[in-house]
Amino acid sequence: MTDMTDLDMEEVLQIDIVSDVVCPWCIVGFKQLEQAIQQVGVTAAIKWHPFELNPDMAEDGENLREHIMRKYGSTAEQSQSARDRLTALGSELGFEFRFSDDSRMVNTFKAHQLIHWAGPEGKEHPLKMALFEAYFRDGKDLNNNEVLADIAGSIGLDRDEALKVLNENRFAEDIRQEEDFWRQNGIQGVPAVIFDRRHLITGAQGVDNYASILKQLVEGEAA
Repeated sequence: MTDMTDLDMEEVLQIDIVSDVVCPWCIVGFKQLEQAIQQVGVTAAIKWHPFELNPDMAEDGENLREHIMRKYGSTAEQSQSARDRLTALGSELGFEFRFSDDSRMVNTFKAHQLIHWAGPEGKEHPLKMALFEAYFRDGKDLNNNEVLADIAGSIGLDRDEALKVLNENRFAEDIRQEEDFWRQNGIQGVPAVIFDRRHLITGAQGVDNYASILKQLVEGEAA
């Protein structure tokens, strides 16, 4: 698996993923896809695209359990069951979820701007992974500019420049335009995975299903 800018796109399978960094099924789905890519042995270029689960979220966020119960009408028991399931799934896939009573849902508009900036720097994918870990494992506030700049710095990006990007909302319009593009093209939930710019698959599909999809695509190209 590689960054899209590293290879001639005719030599690799392009995979576009529309997702949010506070979406647990987005990282689960990606980890499943990652294993499937390794199993099939295909060379894939991953490109991440923005989606906000909660674009109207208050600046200080909301308690995660309360948010889930309010938004989806689930009970506390159902919420805990979902957390337990995600924690187990993550463990199987090599990703650690650390949910707590203090976990918060936050807005991710700033985080998406940072990912956009990291693209030309060759750090889009590492930053996306670092943001998933910072949120789900470390409980970091991904709506805080200082926290986001620290995460950028931790993967080798210029922390000071990252902070300027965030303070200036430098890529706000770019993110709005891209979010609008995906909504206009029917993306209402995430993860949404587009294979070879033609085949849309939504939701975390599991390693075996992703592997089957990849094999069909590879065999189709060979034919």
